[in-house]
Amino acid sequence: MSVEESLRPGLYAITDPDLLPGDQLIPAVEAAIRGGAVLVQYRDKQATETERLARARDLVSVCTNHQIPLLINDDAALARRVGAAGAHLGQEDGNIAEARALLGPDAILGKTCHASLELAQAAREAGADYLAFGRFFPSMTKPGAPAATPDILQQAQSLGLPLSAIGGISLENAPLLIAKGADLLAVIGGLFGTDDIETRARAFTDLFAKTTEQEPS
Repeated sequence: MSVEESLRPGLYAITDPDLLPGDQLIPAVEAAIRGGAVLVQYRDKQATETERLARARDLVSVCTNHQIPLLINDDAALARRVGAAGAHLGQEDGNIAEARALLGPDAILGKTCHASLELAQAAREAGADYLAFGRFFPSMTKPGAPAATPDILQQAQSLGLPLSAIGGISLENAPLLIAKGADLLAVIGGLFGTDDIETRARAFTDLFAKTTEQEPS
């Protein structure tokens, strides 16, 4: 599957250790995939290196079985070690060129652009495969991240890459982001902080079909 085929529009499930202790990680991600998640990111700033390695390997196995790409947050070396599909890099966590050299031309690489078209342009020129903007709404996971407005998604479409939106995304505010140009909804608490992850994932997935149906031909 090419990078373009892998980055199809839909729910981008991002894990969080506060919401998913080690023993809940795999069942939760499986539920998100059953609900339609098209991309998964393993994000864990708390676990030991040994724990992260084991969990990343388990997630690679799960995602491979379902033909869903797994990206590793801020750690291209770990992505290579476990055979993940790629990595997502923050502004302070490595650069695209180094990650590309490490992971190869077929890896999926995303870059955090906050609320800046200049950062997005730089990421595109460096070889990023998708651009991530946000936070768009108040977020417990990213409370200090610069705020972005939905209009930046509309403006960034000229860059010609898939756009990911993150930050406080809910079923109520997601349609606006999709309508403005978000190809991927990166959801953490709004997905994994719920009692029925599969049902919530399916609800996010359905929003893409509904928004597409409402667009004028």
